[in-house]
Amino acid sequence: MTKRLSPRHLRVALCAMLLVLVASLVLAPAGMAKKPKHHRHGQNHSNGLSIAPEHFGTLGGKEVVKYTLSNKKGMSVAILNYGGIIQSLTVPDRRGHEDNVTLGFKDLAGYTSDAYKASNPYFGAIIGRYGNRIGPVGGQVGAPPGFVLDGNTYTLDANNGVASLHGGFTGFDKLMWDATQIPPSNGTVGLKLTLHSPEGPGQPGSGCDPTKNPCTGYPGTVDVTVTFTLDNRNNLRFDYAATTDKLTVLNLTNHSYWNLAGEGSGTINDHLLQLNAPAFTPVDKNLIPTGVIKPVANTPFDFTRFHTIGERLRGNDEQLQFGRGYDHNWVLAAPTHPGLNLAARLFEPTSGRLLTILTQEPGIQFYSGNFLDGTLYGTSDRQYRQGDGLALETQHFPDSPNKSGPPFNFPSTNISPTQPYATTTVYNFSTVGGHKHHHR
Repeated sequence: MTKRLSPRHLRVALCAMLLVLVASLVLAPAGMAKKPKHHRHGQNHSNGLSIAPEHFGTLGGKEVVKYTLSNKKGMSVAILNYGGIIQSLTVPDRRGHEDNVTLGFKDLAGYTSDAYKASNPYFGAIIGRYGNRIGPVGGQVGAPPGFVLDGNTYTLDANNGVASLHGGFTGFDKLMWDATQIPPSNGTVGLKLTLHSPEGPGQPGSGCDPTKNPCTGYPGTVDVTVTFTLDNRNNLRFDYAATTDKLTVLNLTNHSYWNLAGEGSGTINDHLLQLNAPAFTPVDKNLIPTGVIKPVANTPFDFTRFHTIGERLRGNDEQLQFGRGYDHNWVLAAPTHPGLNLAARLFEPTSGRLLTILTQEPGIQFYSGNFLDGTLYGTSDRQYRQGDGLALETQHFPDSPNKSGPPFNFPSTNISPTQPYATTTVYNFSTVGGHKHHHR
């Protein structure tokens, strides 16, 4: 009679298997591509790469378009010109079976419903002007969220308790972007999104809605470009760029939620996560960093080796209690060579899917989907409950505008007319184990 392994021993065995496989670089191809479909809107093809636009709805009299980038490996990513949202991302598992692995909705109504607005999970969106939280000005209790820059005080929407979160009530995730298709060329296919964000209260993306609270918004008029490119190695690349006419702060990221077993398949607690991060930034009860940079060693925040997400999630740790789980910024290890730095690896044992994230950013926010509450039903019409997806957001640190000077040493998020914004992040999708699979 075969002895059945306990869940704990099974997790340990899976971790060991993964470490051996990754160490030996046994990364199986993600599967051969299916025969490309023909789209009415027209496609440009080159070496299996394509882009196809499709009507997704109308918002405020403007057409919302879904642009689907595809490659010959069976990977496709659908991006909306509303919020720059990654609406779906499909990749094969180790057996060649293709699944959507990101949370979202099948139609525009899902992103604009009252239930979505109430929970506001930012599924798949470009986040700006400032990804993550900015706390009270100067850290002063009772002050509005904001910061002092060049001797001037700027105040922001208090849309998350005492903090301003992800750009305020109307961040970049809720705006229409101008889209330009980038046809297949030099081994990639892409989509360029651009946004003009004027300075001043009430302006779209300015961080201040004066009908909800008195505030100034962020300084400076900012022009932002986000370019998505896909290649045949299953790399999805984000190139962020921005210019400003005045000294300001900027921190852009993507807020996709991942479930590598497939969207709507249930909890991510058995996913294995590795973060190339020796330290993290603890938070207070409002989830605003205290300014301390703390080593992860001997804490539930040590993901320098693979751990299952659920392994320490319910432990008696004050930081986990504050966030109802993981909702923290990790300080990435210093790059060892020029170019992109390894930030994270996320592995799902059953499918064999592995997501590797490379970036130029100094930090990454790991959010374990703690506030998904079952009120939303996603692309597959299945309920999204706590822990049904996780976000890994490359970024500068939260509240850096209040903590980039003494006595703190958070990296500055300042940009100026002579110091524009530019950063790159890459998501690579592969599989571990299995074998080549040819689609019929």
